[in-house]
Amino acid sequence: MHTPTDIIAIGELLWDVFPDQRRLGGAPANFAIHFSQLSRERYDVALASAVGNDPLGTSAVQLLEKARVRTDLIGCSARPTGQVNVTLATDGTPAYEIAADAAWDHIPYSNALASALTSARVVYFGTLAQRSPVARATIQKSVSATPEDCLRVLDINLRPTMESPEIILQSLELANVLKLSDEELPVLANQCALTGNCQSQLGELQQHFELTAIAYTRGEDGAILLRGDEVSYCSGLPTKVIDTVGAGDAFTAAFVTGLLEKRPLDEINQSACKIAAFVCSQNGATPKVPSSVLA
Repeated sequence: MHTPTDIIAIGELLWDVFPDQRRLGGAPANFAIHFSQLSRERYDVALASAVGNDPLGTSAVQLLEKARVRTDLIGCSARPTGQVNVTLATDGTPAYEIAADAAWDHIPYSNALASALTSARVVYFGTLAQRSPVARATIQKSVSATPEDCLRVLDINLRPTMESPEIILQSLELANVLKLSDEELPVLANQCALTGNCQSQLGELQQHFELTAIAYTRGEDGAILLRGDEVSYCSGLPTKVIDTVGAGDAFTAAFVTGLLEKRPLDEINQSACKIAAFVCSQNGATPKVPSSVLA
């Protein structure tokens, strides 16, 4: 019997390997975990990905289930569960060394995934997981299969040597909601021939790709949100940065939750910046967010 699925994040599931420990990661996984806790379990949240037949894959699935993220859309691959070596600069900014040909490069388009997509209210996807032809085909087919009123959320997550103009443009054409950072906008400005200041460039993206909403994050300087003719500015919130891994994913989860519930744009922006600042002050990408931050 088909179980309605409200939120589907699709893409990489991996382990971030820090000098002192290993933590579950991957932007779609982080987004799903944050969305589940920020929405206080009001929605059915699932992750579509793939893991290897190994202890890391088993542990990843167990941690997702503990976070109340459905794992029945996660396939098992002959390739090993993904890993990323992470090093942090003194300001907490991460650098990544991503293992090639991991399980998440082989995300299957299963009957279960096809069925879940028919009821999706949000589908979240990125560009990184499309580095392989198999995962790219699954992701693009999945996004295309969602209902007309589904929020198709593209998180531009560019990494060196993984900035394919073709994949970026294909993804923008599929999306109706976009999240990007101040490091990523210049890449899009170059590839899409955007002009003017950052808000002008965001407006051009919104108009050209018929996006209903955009979130533009600026690190310690806060964020700009666009929804239709509305624009919201939020200055950065003071915080003691431990590491910034997962802060953008937490922001996106709060942003999309607000869009889904049709909250005022300024309220969405303040909430998303507050949650991202909290994540920056903690170790790990998906710390438990206290109710005082959620309020």
